[in-house]
Amino acid sequence: MRNEAGIAVFDSAIGVTGLAWTPRGICSVVMAEPDADAARRRLRRNCPDAEQTDPPPQVAAAIARIRAHVGGALDPMRDIEIDLDHASQFRRDVYDVARGVEPGATITYGEIARRLGNPHASREVGQAMGSNPVPLIVPCHRVLAADNKLGGFSAPGGIATKLRLLSIEGAATPEGQTALF
Repeated sequence: MRNEAGIAVFDSAIGVTGLAWTPRGICSVVMAEPDADAARRRLRRNCPDAEQTDPPPQVAAAIARIRAHVGGALDPMRDIEIDLDHASQFRRDVYDVARGVEPGATITYGEIARRLGNPHASREVGQAMGSNPVPLIVPCHRVLAADNKLGGFSAPGGIATKLRLLSIEGAATPEGQTALF
C-alpha cells in the first residue's frame, strides 16, 4: 500500500459505499450512505488523516471485490488487509472470529463469546460488532443476537441494510423479518 492514508467513494448495489486505508490496510468501510459527502465524513471518523485519492492496486482490488460481493458474487474477503491498530485486542479477536463466518452463514454474539473462551461476554461482542470499523470485510451483518434475532446494525438503513446483505448472501433470516429493498 502507499505510504499515505486515502479515501475512495464509489457506487455499489447497496448504494454509496466507501473505504479508507492506511499503509497497513483498510481502516474504514461505510455503505448505504445518502451521498458521497456523507460517506467521506464517516470514513474520516476512523481515518482522520485520510484524503480522497486514487486507490493503490490492493485497495482498487478490494473495491472491485466489495462491488462484486454486494452484486451477488459472494466473496469471504478474509485476505483483504485491514488496519485495526486502534481496536483493543478483545475486539480484534472478535473481528477475527467474525471473519471466519462464510457468506450465507450466521453466528450469534454468544457463540463468538464462547469461541473466545468467555461465554459471558456476548454483550461485549455485540458492542464490538456495533463499532466495527470495516463492515463487509469483517462481516458483522452475519452476527445475530440470542435466539437468532437480528440484533442491531450501525450502517445507514439499520436492520433493513443488514437484512439486505443477508439476503444477497442467501442467509436464512429470522422468521418474519424481511428486507425493505
